[in-house]
Amino acid sequence: MSQFTLTALRSSLDRHDVRVSDPDGFMPAAVMILLYEKDGEYCVLLNKRSELVEHHKGEMSFPGGAKDPTDMDFLDTALRETEEEMGISRSDITVLGQLDDIITRSDFVVKVYVGTIPYPYKFHPSEIEIAEVVEAPINHLLDPQNIRYESRWTNGESITTVSYAYQDYLVFGATAKILQQLLNVVEEG
Repeated sequence: MSQFTLTALRSSLDRHDVRVSDPDGFMPAAVMILLYEKDGEYCVLLNKRSELVEHHKGEMSFPGGAKDPTDMDFLDTALRETEEEMGISRSDITVLGQLDDIITRSDFVVKVYVGTIPYPYKFHPSEIEIAEVVEAPINHLLDPQNIRYESRWTNGESITTVSYAYQDYLVFGATAKILQQLLNVVEEG
């Protein structure tokens, strides 16, 4: 991981064949994964959702949300939501690429974008939507001691899910699936 650079990540994302999902009846949404160098190591920006939001109260997430009819495209959705939730100006975000779509348990199909911002950055999180801003070092997330696996039976099938522990936080569900995709691309690069 010491060889990790944003240039290598962008190159890996350029080679990534994005898998698109378009199931009927699912709400379209987009998220932005933001990476930046802090104290000599790369971090990923997460947030803990407030108890006031409609979906996924108190859970860890990336900035993002449902596509509005006024959004030009899904990237516009991700940029708008990042600005609304975290106070990060879209002009400060350099988009590096896109990962595979994710389907959530709350019936969203999520387009996933990866970007970077200059650091230090003065975040202005929405008091309504965001309870805490969390900056998780990528090296910590890649450490096997911080990865949790859970297997369960669903519809006669064994399903294994991954989650990531960081400090007092647990990243699980769709956010963990998205994070797993990112970390796989980081390791490939």
